[in-house]
Amino acid sequence: MKRWVQWTVLAAAFASTLGLAKAQDIKIAVVGPITGSAAALGDQMKRGAEMAVKDINARGGALGKRLDLILADDACDPKQAVAAANDVVGKGVVFVAGHACSVASIPASAIYHGARVLQMTPASTDPALTDDAAKAGWNNVFRSCGRGDAEGAVAGKYLAYHYKGKRVAIVHDKTVAVEGRADAAVKAMNAAGLKQTMNEAITQGDKDFSALISKMKEEGIDVIYYPGYATEAGLIVRQARDQGLKAQFIGFSGLLTEAFWKITGPAGEGTLMPSQPDPARSLRGLSSTNSGPKASIPKASRSTPTPRSRPSRKRPKRPNRSNSTICQKRCTR
Repeated sequence: MKRWVQWTVLAAAFASTLGLAKAQDIKIAVVGPITGSAAALGDQMKRGAEMAVKDINARGGALGKRLDLILADDACDPKQAVAAANDVVGKGVVFVAGHACSVASIPASAIYHGARVLQMTPASTDPALTDDAAKAGWNNVFRSCGRGDAEGAVAGKYLAYHYKGKRVAIVHDKTVAVEGRADAAVKAMNAAGLKQTMNEAITQGDKDFSALISKMKEEGIDVIYYPGYATEAGLIVRQARDQGLKAQFIGFSGLLTEAFWKITGPAGEGTLMPSQPDPARSLRGLSSTNSGPKASIPKASRSTPTPRSRPSRKRPKRPNRSNSTICQKRCTR
């Protein structure tokens, strides 16, 4: 919510310098996959934006003006994304929260740059989105999520640390963002000493993964890493369990949707996925010790405990700096 306030105020200020915010309301837009295979992400964007705008307007708006929210559907399709971008720009928006998919955000970003509209994506992880914008000297393109290469690297290190000697299958759907995450995971995993047993590609929109799962069973796969979207991920998990493959499934942060659970049912229990660090833990000053790269990999659960429900932890007594062996090895004076 706080980030929404900051960005809408910034958008309004940005527009004021262009003479675009003279009307009573400040027009902003959410553009994402309201339809299509990634519609669960679009629904999250829509509901979150509506709640934020309602709250901001109830508090007096931004710079004394009310926010007028416009919704547009890109279906995670590049051509439809460009059409949606032109549509909201034509309606006079000064800020766009979107798009969700990198294949949509990248072509749309050129439209927003040309119209001098601020764009902030909550889910497009392809590094090319911001890297290319920076190379071109654009100053209007931002992301509030992690980069795919960083998330993939975390997953790769996790795989190497926790599944040493195990048989790992890497799967992607041939899209730029998903394949990019998979490649980053492979690179990090290989560098840490673990080689993948399988590296397979599926097609986004596929429904039957029985052949892929049969191959995994023949190879004795212990772990499946698929950093793709909820629909395909859910189907792979459910069909793997139906065929008796009990391999650990590791996805990516995009699986944090109800759509995943609707497909998997109980079969989704135990799924792992990289995510942002728990802010509550950071605020309490807690940190992981020498237990490997695990803090960023939450387990999917229907009843994740809140910070208040976790048992309190007593901080260990700080060792004497002058005599402590730990301090001599780890502390900086």
